[in-house]
Amino acid sequence: MTPAQFLGRVKRGETPPVCLFLGREGYQRKKCREALAAAAAGEPEILDASETALAAILDDARAMSLFASERLIFVVNAESALPRSNRSAAAAEDDEEAAVGPGDSGILDSYMRDPTPGVTMVFEASRWDFEGDEKTKNDRARKFYGAIPDVVEFRRFTPDEARGELDRVARAMKVQLDPAAAESLVEALGADMGRISVELEKLSTYGKPIHADDLPLLVPDARQSTIFALVNALGRRDRARALTALDALVRAGEYLPLALTFLGTQFRTALAAKEANLRNAQQVQGHFQRSGMPMWGSRAEQVWTTAAKFSPRQLEQGLKLIFEADRDLRSARPDDRTVMENFVVKLCG
Repeated sequence: MTPAQFLGRVKRGETPPVCLFLGREGYQRKKCREALAAAAAGEPEILDASETALAAILDDARAMSLFASERLIFVVNAESALPRSNRSAAAAEDDEEAAVGPGDSGILDSYMRDPTPGVTMVFEASRWDFEGDEKTKNDRARKFYGAIPDVVEFRRFTPDEARGELDRVARAMKVQLDPAAAESLVEALGADMGRISVELEKLSTYGKPIHADDLPLLVPDARQSTIFALVNALGRRDRARALTALDALVRAGEYLPLALTFLGTQFRTALAAKEANLRNAQQVQGHFQRSGMPMWGSRAEQVWTTAAKFSPRQLEQGLKLIFEADRDLRSARPDDRTVMENFVVKLCG
């Protein structure tokens, strides 16, 4: 079901006892989490499937609380419960064909036949997307949790969907953007509604109508966000979106060798995070800060997202292609855009 359909069920008091949140999109997932928390009688509980076995999680759900008749449990990192092959942990994470064993899924089947009254449990599998190389991994998660009939798919916003949501949020926040500014903001932030909503909160303090020419001053990281949108598209092997992001950089007057330098830094940092077996943005931030490399929260999130999208081999191949593109940018060539387009085509091939 869509997030909107799920929110409607929660509003009507028809929340399922167990549901699966599937997909990387965080803006709608946050809204669904907040709706569940608002409808719950007590504080939500958080369990981490990367730290607690599925059997133990279900045993916890079976236990009756002495202090509350109703419980809301969010199980984060639900992908960690998927069985792995006999390969190493790093290889297994990138193994799209790893078989789903019957053990843990059978335990879940048993729980679904008789869920604990008063307990609402939400499994969050938010590591993978629905497109490109991640689609097969996402399908594995869906298959493993197949006993759960209520699956909420958190798909990325299309530019048109993001524009419509931006208009709605802007009206609620009383932010006045002209159409060109709204379109530029969606384009600059890669239709990422999570980031768009954050920027709208900042823009709400501006106090006067906002035009497209104002955005470079009011949203100083817009160009970097477009570069990150390019990284995201490359990670999904989405050639069309990658070329669209590249076109946005060209039209914004971005110096393409600088954009390539950012991509190189992003890939090298992500490869280092992968080799250090870091599991989330907090670990990324702590790891690099201890190494003497400044790392703020949003930057750590970007590095972790890139590391999650690529295998080590793919990151190494990407760095090789970045080196070749950098060499071509420094030599005689038709133009920078042609070099970058060739880079995108090779990496997405």
